[in-house]
Amino acid sequence: MSDRFLVTGGGRLVGGVVVSGAKNSVLKLMAAALLAEGTTTISNCPDILDVPLMAAVLEGLGCVVRLDGDIVEITTPETPRYRADFEAVEKFRASVCVLGPLLARCKRAIVALPGGDAIGSRPLDMHQQGLRQLGATSKIEHGCVVAEAEALHGAEVSLEFPSVGATENILMAAVLATGETTIINAAREPDIVDLCDMLVQMGARIEGAGTSVLSVVGVEKLHPTSHRVIGDRIVAATWGIAAAITQGDVEVSGIDPAHLSLVLDKLRAVGAEVTTRENSFRVVQRNRPVAVNFATLPYPGFPTDLQPMAIVLAAVADGTSVITENIFEARFRFVEEMMRLGAQTRIDGHHVAIRGIPQLSSAHVWSSDIRAGAGLVLAALVADGVTIVDDVFHIDRGYPSFVEDLKSLGVEIVRVPASD
Repeated sequence: MSDRFLVTGGGRLVGGVVVSGAKNSVLKLMAAALLAEGTTTISNCPDILDVPLMAAVLEGLGCVVRLDGDIVEITTPETPRYRADFEAVEKFRASVCVLGPLLARCKRAIVALPGGDAIGSRPLDMHQQGLRQLGATSKIEHGCVVAEAEALHGAEVSLEFPSVGATENILMAAVLATGETTIINAAREPDIVDLCDMLVQMGARIEGAGTSVLSVVGVEKLHPTSHRVIGDRIVAATWGIAAAITQGDVEVSGIDPAHLSLVLDKLRAVGAEVTTRENSFRVVQRNRPVAVNFATLPYPGFPTDLQPMAIVLAAVADGTSVITENIFEARFRFVEEMMRLGAQTRIDGHHVAIRGIPQLSSAHVWSSDIRAGAGLVLAALVADGVTIVDDVFHIDRGYPSFVEDLKSLGVEIVRVPASD
């Protein structure tokens, strides 16, 4: 049985938090280590459950992985194994990012369809179609993606949607393909830029990182490297929004504020005082937040990963907000748990209207995914009494030192076994 959190509401968050490496970046960087024989070192890795899970996937492919604090060393053999079995990948979605590197190195990849958060359908159609355009065959067979290619060649790949995962897999296959590949409508997230930076350090030839068009000239071989993961903008924004929700004062460091421009503008719109420095930002909320509308979109739009936090902010804001989810259709299951806490909401398709109230009421709630879990804890901060949040292993997958950081900001929170 999973642990649960007991969270006592009513306090302001005050203090400072240091953000570690980005979950959405480190797992892809670890997969990229498959592209070069030898030892790649990745630093500033977050202490989250998904890192050892990815290490297990890589070990199953023949790598030797050493975890030491925030350092991950990955030694990749001359010929990795090409099969990532279900037992290794079932627990988290990011495991599918080994598909592109394995196809590039081994000319064959068999990757079980991954598991992960219950936030809606995330098909691999664009991954497969892009790899086919590079010369591979790809199909779903016996619960696995099976991809093969005698040789990969450059191509123009147009994505119907700027999918982060599809961009990453096509990019990592293309770096060892013959000729030039152009990815049109590529994802623009900072995590994509971070991956491109590491691949260039390994000897790849990539232009256009951070734009919607990526140009890749394939090379014959890559070499191992050392790379530092960028700060986690989703974790950083969670603490910034938490400050606004609790009318607190929080400084978040270890993050480039430019990666959160729209989020910080939204916090200013609800009435927060937001100041930025080179590697930090501070959010001070002196009064009850003002209602603001949110719509999730691919980067540089408002992140879908922060939609639960936006709903919590709207639930205690002065006025009515409309939250629109444009990425994942099942994110709104979080709203059902918010209703247990007294939030006044109404769902209409991919919109939810929320009339804010000054305070929520404590209840027993359930976490369905990483961000929903964090959002429920934020909601508990502005509820009366003690809120019980179940299945907090989800939070462990995305938030290092979650309880410790909250306690340092003045929150009364206890982790106990679910049986208690």
